[in-house]
Amino acid sequence: MSTTQSDRLRGLLEPLVAAKGLDLEEIELSKAGRRRMLRIVVDSDEGVELDACAELSREVSDALDASDVMGEDEYVLEVSSPGADRPLSEHRHYVRAIGRLVKFQLAESGELVARILSVDDEGMDLEVPGVKGRKATARRIAFTDIAKARVEIEFNRKDKKEEEA
Repeated sequence: MSTTQSDRLRGLLEPLVAAKGLDLEEIELSKAGRRRMLRIVVDSDEGVELDACAELSREVSDALDASDVMGEDEYVLEVSSPGADRPLSEHRHYVRAIGRLVKFQLAESGELVARILSVDDEGMDLEVPGVKGRKATARRIAFTDIAKARVEIEFNRKDKKEEEA
């Protein structure tokens, strides 16, 4: 049975990442000059702190050094959390984005910017902000209607904790 380097990396890394209570979101291996760059992206429902990335990076480095997955060539290892503007593609990404404003590219063309209120197995309930003083409206959208989705960065939105205070 032949396995690719990507499959071998995933097999080695997933148990390490899961042991930290994190999800392995992405493994990217690319060239950076004469060296290779191995970028590992992890996430969790609570987010990922810098210390957790650093600790995981040390463990991944040790595991890679003890295995032959990366071969003999030099490489640079980067362990990070996904950026705030990363695409939403998995069910868990939408669940983690509850309460956030999201820009949807709809499969039937068109664009929609709305706040995710709740998520279930078929889709999600949204609040579409009102324009020019109009009230926000509710909308339901199915996952099958979404071509692409990305969280919109809000600089002036109050945090839930601030609103409750």
